[in-house]
Amino acid sequence: MSEQKLAAEVRAEFGKGFARRARMAGKIPAVIYGHGAEPIHITLPAKATTLAVRTANALLSLDINGEAHLALVKDIQRNPIKQIIEHIDLLTVRQGEKVTVDVAVHVTGETAPGTVHNLELTVVSLEAEATHLPTAVEVDIEGRTAGEHIHASDLVLPKGSVLLTDAEALVINISEAIEAEEEEGEAAASVGAPAEASAE
Repeated sequence: MSEQKLAAEVRAEFGKGFARRARMAGKIPAVIYGHGAEPIHITLPAKATTLAVRTANALLSLDINGEAHLALVKDIQRNPIKQIIEHIDLLTVRQGEKVTVDVAVHVTGETAPGTVHNLELTVVSLEAEATHLPTAVEVDIEGRTAGEHIHASDLVLPKGSVLLTDAEALVINISEAIEAEEEEGEAAASVGAPAEASAE
């Protein structure tokens, strides 16, 4: 994953009032912490940051007063109604450092005719280099038949990644499809069945 470069500004103000003013000025309050150092409170350009963090496990290259900082997005707080970003928590990282991240499971391909797949686990936890974080783990289900199971241990992980999720965890289950026509036919039969004549 390529680094997203952003210019950050150190801030000395805090609180809801400041956060509101910052957002009106097109900036997002954020804090960067890690490695036992004192947290650095900053603001980020709203438009560029919003675009940068659309990618899962976004890695940001921050210019803070001329100093370069690598940071991983750990938490994003959004307005529940407008969905705009209100605050971001960042974790400082170093080149080659290993970090733990949750990565989405993406399914590709189609199972055998008459079958369906159920995604039982939507994300898996991996350990990977902070500067080479995967955005997803792809699982090819092409031609899979009913009764097949794909566990976490079966996943093909991105280069340099280590699985932290339980290896026996069920990720995808392949089962026979329930024909919609059969269900509709049964429902129609039960609705259209004549009522039994009541005995006098």
